[in-house]
Amino acid sequence: MGKIFRAGIDFRIAIFIFIFAAIFSSPLAGQTQGVDKQVSDAQSDSKPAPKPGADLSSADLTPKIMEDFSTPALTSATALGSIQSLELQVDDADPMFTREVVRVLWRPGDPIDLYIVKPTGVKKPPVILYLFDYPTETDPYHDSKFCRLLTKEGFAAVGFVPALTGQRYHDRPMKEWFVSELRESLATSAHDVQMILNYLSTRGDVDMDRVGMFGDGSGATIAILVAAVDARVKTLDLVDPWGDWPDWIAKSTRIPQKERPDFLKPEWLAAVTPLDPVKWLPDLKTRKVRIQFVKTVGITPFEAQQKMEATAPVNAQIVHYDDSGAFASSNSGGKGFDWIKQQMQAGTVQQYRAASEKKNSQQ
Repeated sequence: MGKIFRAGIDFRIAIFIFIFAAIFSSPLAGQTQGVDKQVSDAQSDSKPAPKPGADLSSADLTPKIMEDFSTPALTSATALGSIQSLELQVDDADPMFTREVVRVLWRPGDPIDLYIVKPTGVKKPPVILYLFDYPTETDPYHDSKFCRLLTKEGFAAVGFVPALTGQRYHDRPMKEWFVSELRESLATSAHDVQMILNYLSTRGDVDMDRVGMFGDGSGATIAILVAAVDARVKTLDLVDPWGDWPDWIAKSTRIPQKERPDFLKPEWLAAVTPLDPVKWLPDLKTRKVRIQFVKTVGITPFEAQQKMEATAPVNAQIVHYDDSGAFASSNSGGKGFDWIKQQMQAGTVQQYRAASEKKNSQQ
């Protein structure tokens, strides 16, 4: 996991620590555990085993499936397995919410832990998927105050990590990480979000007609790609998405200088071009979109921010911050999550308050 810490303490993590400093204080006791399962009907590679002493890469590892990394859409060329699920943990001790950890699997060797947090007393609440910037993990969902914040006003929250991040980074040579494998990271994660929506549809306990997605950094990029190909995502709230790959690769502080020349090669850039938000933003059909840009953020260079703003759909609300201090001040105390809920409310507040008042009166 050395690649995660290659750039020291990440600016984006620092912002979210600042925003939620008051609530990241009491993690759940114990850790969830589960057994990885294999999808029996997945397609496997038949390539021969590597020779001893060879320079191994993830392409040499098995089992493998056929997956189209050239598009965020789930196509016939992407042969993911059927959805397997395993409940790892259920916590209903807090009167305001229930919290589940469910392990889902549709790709051999790549289980995903979903944190599903629902407000107590609300039947089929609207649901918001949260995907934060690489390399943020799911630790915040262990904190009850954070979960109360997400479910405030009657919303369900689903948290997880993208490909090659956290519990999903394993069985890889250390030279491979989220950016070096950007094409795979983005396409796989976009496919995963759609499979997660499919899974949520089978549960029947959230309102799939009111689905939103909050994305930060790389998570915002994945959210754009998903919303461009899946009409189920009705509302997007984005913070400094990665994109405009030539400028982003050339100047982003996310990339170590010694690796940058490899990523600026024409063949590398050509491979990730089909997954550039600049390509997908103009045709985004999402009804409600907000994009927040922090001018001084080095992870997403100012030139890339400008290019994405220029290609954003006309209905997008663009918000600018001069620096991280202005961003933190505006979003402190969890206020940064209010906008997406306001766009999705449509009667949810009244239902939630009625249920909450009823429960409180019984205590």
